[in-house]
Amino acid sequence: MELGQLCQSVIGVARAAADFIRSQSKHFDRLQVEEKSRNNLVSYVDRQAERLIVDQLSQLLPHAGFIAEEGSGRQGQGLNWVIDPLDGTTNFVHGVPPYAVSIGLVEDNQVLLGVVEEIFSGEVFHAVKGKGAWLGEQPLRVSKEQDLSKGLIATGFAYDTSDIDHILAVLKRLLVQTHGFRRLGSAAVDLAYVAAGRFEAFYEKNLNPWDVAAGALLVQEAGGVVSDFANGNNFLFGRQIVASCNEVLHCRLLETICKLQS
Repeated sequence: MELGQLCQSVIGVARAAADFIRSQSKHFDRLQVEEKSRNNLVSYVDRQAERLIVDQLSQLLPHAGFIAEEGSGRQGQGLNWVIDPLDGTTNFVHGVPPYAVSIGLVEDNQVLLGVVEEIFSGEVFHAVKGKGAWLGEQPLRVSKEQDLSKGLIATGFAYDTSDIDHILAVLKRLLVQTHGFRRLGSAAVDLAYVAAGRFEAFYEKNLNPWDVAAGALLVQEAGGVVSDFANGNNFLFGRQIVASCNEVLHCRLLETICKLQS
């Protein structure tokens, strides 16, 4: 199946999962939440949404494996679906948007397509490698801003707070260098918003591939820059990512992050 056609089918899968999550949000009980680790929550909603996604994607590409947050399916050689069935579970549990379905198709370290549906708003972002990024039928382009002082920056805080001193040092420095910060609680949505020109940049560490796979491709296909903290390409499995609207702003952001890390 051609990638563009496959992407349209994946949008349908994401919408089905989003519809299920939306239906459960109306009567969700916090007593049904489990803790995988401190501040890392999971519920039956995550697990059932993931099973729904895996079942439908298995029919689209029977030979592809799975890298999924809740462990559904098996990782394969070459092609793998990378899935976060509910990115922003803590937001969902508290009834606070945003939270999203994120689905990417990866071949080794290359993301071939990505779909992010922000469940509360119903916005569906999608991209195919080499074919651009879209919000519905509207093409996405990153912000044209090159001045960090005029940029709105998004970030997130990892469940592991052992590196809290570095996190706070970067925040302190960038707060006086930018228009401000937003912490939405969903890396997939943060990246989609960079692709849409709503944020100038996003950075975070200790992320997993299912947090960033689809969103990173959105940014790249919308004309942005994505790297790890060393300005390399190991952002998918390297557990750190910086996504910016252009090289100029990207380098300024990396300079601050890396200077305070040492």
